[in-house]
Amino acid sequence: MFSGLIGYRGTVLAVAPASDGLTLTVRCEGVEEEQPRPKDSIAVDGVCLTATKVDGDAITFDVVPETLARSTLRERALGDRVNVEYALRAGDRIGGHFVYGHVDAAARVLERVREGQGERLRIETPPSFAPMIAYKGFVAVDGVSLTVAAADDHSFEVALIPETLARTTLGVRAVGERVNLEADPLARYVVNSWRKE
Repeated sequence: MFSGLIGYRGTVLAVAPASDGLTLTVRCEGVEEEQPRPKDSIAVDGVCLTATKVDGDAITFDVVPETLARSTLRERALGDRVNVEYALRAGDRIGGHFVYGHVDAAARVLERVREGQGERLRIETPPSFAPMIAYKGFVAVDGVSLTVAAADDHSFEVALIPETLARTTLGVRAVGERVNLEADPLARYVVNSWRKE
């Protein structure tokens, strides 16, 4: 489990096909402080992955077809910057919201607009994701815990403060690029409780 407060960034060192999936190696900040080991959960752009190898600050992950189908990880290339968050430990402060790293969908950035000291980002809403977006509810975008500032049937908006723009990849995501989306877990359970068997 994660908080959606991104403390570290990473740089993609290698992307290698592996059967129907791929192997991803990322040079991660925070290795000295966090002391990750193989089998640890680490979120990369909001996707919970299991470390299979830790070699200094280079961490390798296996990415399976289900993860590739729902996220942007297939689009990552050598040198790309990614958000990195290590799993919460018992007793850690929760300042964002609970983020599982179970990405629901990937969607395009539709618009970036300056707003005060920060920016407002408008993102398309995939039809299956729309019922889980609520005005002033939570959403994780590339793993970043954010509050929904506006929403309609086709898109939603989040307001980004300067700290988020400087510390995360959301500061450089261009219009047309895709981002990973994870709904607030409470919204996911509420929506799914109304499903007909």
